[in-house]
Parts: sequence; structure tokens; C-alpha cells
Amino acid sequence: MATSNAPSATSYVPPEVPTGVRLLLTIPFAFFLPELVFGFWVWVLVAATHVATPLLQGWVMYVSLTSFFISLMFFLSYSLGFYKKFGSWRVLDSLYHGTTSILYMSAAVLQVHETIMSESRDVKHYYLNTGASFFAFVTTLLYILHAFSIYYH
Repeated sequence: MATSNAPSATSYVPPEVPTGVRLLLTIPFAFFLPELVFGFWVWVLVAATHVATPLLQGWVMYVSLTSFFISLMFFLSYSLGFYKKFGSWRVLDSLYHGTTSILYMSAAVLQVHETIMSESRDVKHYYLNTGASFFAFVTTLLYILHAFSIYYH
């Protein structure tokens, strides 16, 4: 009896993730560093302001810090090759970035509200809140682009 070594017709080999510097230059993985940098600026600027409404800026801090650390874990898992141990890493990555983009949009809108409220108080905190709002929207855009690019990749 002859044995067949041919793979089954339903097997699917996911595309390989580039290594080294190519990881930082290939879409969708090129979004990781800008997400981390702009997300870092969001929580640093929010932490530098006077927190007048803890509920609003607490949500902004929670979203930005949690997203920063989870994105850092994703980046390290791609850099160190941990993703190879899990078959559904691409689905998890797409769901994470899609969910985070929605949460970051809500945080950015709340940060803009706090910026408008701080306009009459202190000019320094107003400028810090303005910067945090800008970086929050840029980070939201990066998460949206990452979610769509990983989905269509």
C-alpha cells in the first residue's frame, strides 16, 4: 500500500511575519512603534495636567496605559517570535486593535471635553490637554489603520 504525503486540500499556511528591521517597515507591523510613541505621549500629557474631572481623565489614562502595555506585549511577541506558538494570533491582533480603536476614540472625545472645560482655568493645563487630545486622535487613527491592515493582510 502506498501512503500519500500530500497535504490536505484545506490546509492553510498563514503568511510569515518579517524579522528584524523589516518588521518595522512592513504594513501592518509598522504601526506598532507610532502607536507606542503617540500613546506614550497621551498618558504623559494627561498625567502632567491638573485632574479636574477624575472620571473623564481616569478613563483616558486607563485606555492609554492599558493599550500601551498590551501593544508593547504584541510588539515583543512579534519581535521575539512568540506568535508562532498560537494559530489564531492574527484574529486576536485584529480584534484587539479594532476594540482598542473604539475605546481610544471614546477616550479622545472625553479628553477633548476636558480640554474645552480647562480653557477657562489655566493656560498651561489647557495646552497640555490640547496636546493630549491631539495625540489621542492620532493614536486612534493609528489603531484603526492597524486593525484594517491586519484584517485585510
